[in-house]
Amino acid sequence: MDALTLFGLFAVTAMLVTYALEDRSHWFVLLFAGSCALGSAYGFLQGAWPFGLVEAIWAVVALRRWSIRPR
Repeated sequence: MDALTLFGLFAVTAMLVTYALEDRSHWFVLLFAGSCALGSAYGFLQGAWPFGLVEAIWAVVALRRWSIRPR
């Protein structure tokens, strides 16, 4: 497994874990947004720009959810 694949595996695993834990703390929503940004970077780095674009949008949506979520 090359470094790019490991990076992608880390990004999507982090997305899954932080999404599952979102109800526990607003910080997991922020971490989910960061994980989506990592997933976006992975998509662009591997040449799958549609995946990278959708993940970037998802990161913005998650940041918005974090900003309006009660603390």
